[in-house]
Amino acid sequence: RQRALLWAVLLAAWEATWGQLRYSVPEEMPKGSFVGDVAKDLGLQLPSISDNAVRVVSKARTQYFALQGKTGHLVTAERIDREQLCERVQQCMLRCELIVEGEMKLYEIEVEITDINDNAPIFRETEKELRVSEMTAPGSRFPLREAQDADSGRNSLQSYELSGDEHFSLAVQAGPGGDQRPELVLAKALDREQAAFHELVLRASDGGDPARTGTARIRVTVLDANDNAPVFSQAEYTVRVPEDVPVGSVLITVAATDADEGLNGQVKYSFHKISDGASELFHLDSESGKITVKNYLDFEKISSHELEVQAHDGGELFDTARVVITVTDVNDNAPEISVRSALSGISEDSPSGTVVALLHVQDLDSGANGEVRCSLDMDVPKFAELVLRRSLDRESEQRLRLVLTALDGGDPPRSGTAQLWINVTDANDNPPVFAQDQYRVSLREDASPGSIVLNVSASDADAGINAHITYGFGKMPTKVLQKFVVDAETGTIRLQEALDFEDTQGYVLLVEGRDGGGLVAHCKVEVEVLDVNDNAPEV
Repeated sequence: RQRALLWAVLLAAWEATWGQLRYSVPEEMPKGSFVGDVAKDLGLQLPSISDNAVRVVSKARTQYFALQGKTGHLVTAERIDREQLCERVQQCMLRCELIVEGEMKLYEIEVEITDINDNAPIFRETEKELRVSEMTAPGSRFPLREAQDADSGRNSLQSYELSGDEHFSLAVQAGPGGDQRPELVLAKALDREQAAFHELVLRASDGGDPARTGTARIRVTVLDANDNAPVFSQAEYTVRVPEDVPVGSVLITVAATDADEGLNGQVKYSFHKISDGASELFHLDSESGKITVKNYLDFEKISSHELEVQAHDGGELFDTARVVITVTDVNDNAPEISVRSALSGISEDSPSGTVVALLHVQDLDSGANGEVRCSLDMDVPKFAELVLRRSLDRESEQRLRLVLTALDGGDPPRSGTAQLWINVTDANDNPPVFAQDQYRVSLREDASPGSIVLNVSASDADAGINAHITYGFGKMPTKVLQKFVVDAETGTIRLQEALDFEDTQGYVLLVEGRDGGGLVAHCKVEVEVLDVNDNAPEV
């Protein structure tokens, strides 16, 4: 609390002694120049100043002022450039503080830096060339670059004046910020045949005493009247180029002439109307009029380009011409075959003309280059059907690999291929076939029922259910059917009842083999009954 009270007392003491001094000094004064008598103005004793009890502290980074201990004078410590410190500021003030340490006194000192006429008006362009047509109407104005003066007030730029000849006068306009903007005014019509050039001097003056000035030389070149426009040799230029023309190739040269001389007769070329796409493809040389390819052409994208070129002279006159570039097709695209739809399988008994697949065939080229023929010996439009031309046989080939080849009419031709796999499904076009058409077997008459008589076997070239064979007997007498039985799956014929040679010496069996599709094969089995001694003699 006591420390806080002490600070309050000290602050009160500083504030009580706060005062202010104000001086002025011109800029650019030498180091050590007198600014003001601080000791006299504040009533300070010289001994305290000489004992370093009084010091000056600047609020700026640079210490522009110092206090002389012997005299008590405030003097400049550095050269002061008002234009550098206070550019575009009307009143330039520098502030510093005078501290009397023994008496705990603080004084603020303000020093106004006054301007001196140390800068002359300067033209950034000391020489300017104007080109004016002899047809320019009197009263026409031509803006001139302003002069710059870093000084302020009366020492700044105050006036302009023009010297030269009677053809030109000077007008000065006030800018938004109050600045003066000089304009050259054509006061009298020009005649190039009498005077091709006019030499003028523009002088800028400030308000100093003595005044400083800056000058700029103006050379007016009188241009010949541009009364002839360029004329193209043709109103329309046409050219045909192949789409594979190399980049950099010259396609055509446009040419225009101008009857004028000099700049008015110098013709330059440019594109006047051109699409974004065409601007990426073609280049027009402004000097020679040559139109060259700067990117690859593509007939399939754009086959014709219409450009509008302009020939303009050194003035404002011009002529236009039309350029038509026709891009011709070259065989740069191979035919493309795509299978849009295809059967996963086709039955071997499918008739000729059955649609197997739907193909899409295209060639981006045109004319003969885009005419496509397939290896199927037929003209192929954009969409085509692949059809069956002859009957199939699954038993010979179960899976077909088709390689489709499309050939265009180019020279040399280009080709494209596509591969298609088709499974051939089975049809019941093959009946069962027995290993033998006729079988012969002998069987003793004392063979027991259940005995195997014979195994018959049949095969079927088909697949699946169409190849599954079921065995059975054909139409036979009941007596025979009672004696024998055949296994439907294996074809094994067994004895079902006992035989009796004395009753029947042989049997003929008709065996059938039937596949899953209903086709039947037959074979004949002859069974011979062998006699055994099973009867005693009768008396």
